[in-house]
Order: sequence, then structure tokens, then C-alpha cells
Amino acid sequence: MNARKEELIAKLRQDIIAWEGYRPPEAGSNVSLGLGPVETAFPNSIFPTGTIHEVLSATPEDTAACGAFLCGLLSRLLADGGACLWISWSRRIYPPALKRFGLNADRIIFVDVPIQKDVLWIAEEALKCEGVAAVICETTALTFMESRRLLLAVETSRVTGFILRKGVKNANSTACTARWQIRPVRSSLRPGMPGVGHPRWQVDLLKVKNGQPGSWTLEWKNKSFKVVTPQPTIQIQRRYA
Repeated sequence: MNARKEELIAKLRQDIIAWEGYRPPEAGSNVSLGLGPVETAFPNSIFPTGTIHEVLSATPEDTAACGAFLCGLLSRLLADGGACLWISWSRRIYPPALKRFGLNADRIIFVDVPIQKDVLWIAEEALKCEGVAAVICETTALTFMESRRLLLAVETSRVTGFILRKGVKNANSTACTARWQIRPVRSSLRPGMPGVGHPRWQVDLLKVKNGQPGSWTLEWKNKSFKVVTPQPTIQIQRRYA
């Protein structure tokens, strides 16, 4: 009887995940984005593709960190082919720098829009194209209704969308499957080497449907994400004669 109950509960959980808009990837598809322990926060420990992710940025420095982090994700999402549309009205990303994250700039179609209010409309239309692997949209405001329209756009196409919101001070409610906040973290210098180390970010998964939010420090090294483990604090005791 207990086994039967556990089976029913497991089936109900899977049904709830489906009702919330999460659908597991097709068999044989590349589902791991190399995020390591971060992926355990998602339903079935699988990064949600074919849906909409919201990425929050409060400062220009945060926006740069968000762009770099997304490039790392794109290098995995585009590994099996396809292209990405990067839609913005004030793009600041430097395309040749994408190689740092294992991504060729010719895989990205940059759409520079002169009027900000048209950005979300263009993103919605792009998300309906089944031949596109991912869409990144830079904007500021995103209402619940607008986010719901974006989710409806990917129900058939299964395109993965990232809405990078700039200058967000107080985040409002949206229908996005996951909400991220990415901030830059001081890198660790290699012994005896001047300059800067590998890119690091403070990655906060603020919400995820049917998952477990969390916080991690990630580093981009050898074309993949690495989780940075906090170093233990060494306490030195002083002795007085």
C-alpha cells in the first residue's frame, strides 16, 4: 500500500511540473549546461530549456556580468547547432570577446532596435521561430502579462529565452520559469601572474518553478563553469607573555 502511495505521489509531482509549464527535454538531447551542483536546484536536476528565464541587473557592472554568464550558457545551448538572437536597444557587448566563453560571434544574430518599446515585441516573434536555439532580450520593465505572452510563444517552438532586465531596483512578479541575479565577484590571481584571474560571478537563483532556489559562486575556467568553494577562515591566536 505504501509503495502504491509513493507511486501516486511521484506521478502527481510530475503532473504538477507539467502543469507549471515545465516539460522534460526530448530523449537524446544535450540537457546538461555544465553548471554542476547548480543544476540540482532544477526539477529533475535538469536546466529548464524551452522556457523563459529572467535575469536581473541593477548596475552596469552587473549587466556586464550577466552578459558574460549568459555567453557561457549559450556555448552549451548552441553546441548541437542553431543560432541565437540577441535583441537590444542599447547593446554594449563586444562580439570578439565571446570567444573567451567558447562562443563564435557568427552564431549570434545581433538585433539592435532604435526604440525600446519594440524590443519585447521583436523578442516575442523571435521566440516563435523553431529554428532558433535561444533568444536574449535586453530590456528594463517586464510586466506579468508580457512575461506570460513570452511563455506562450515558446510553447510550440521550445526556444529558450533569457530576458536581461537592466537597472532593476525592485523586481515585480512575472510568469518566468526562473529568476536569476548575477553579480561580478573579484577573481583569484594565479600565483606569480599579474593582471586578473578567471571570470567569477555570484549566481543567485531567486526563484524556480518546482525547484529549489540557491546561491553559488561560479568561475569560468577551461571553457566550463566551476563552483568556487569558500576557503576556510584561519584564526590566529595571539599569545601574550
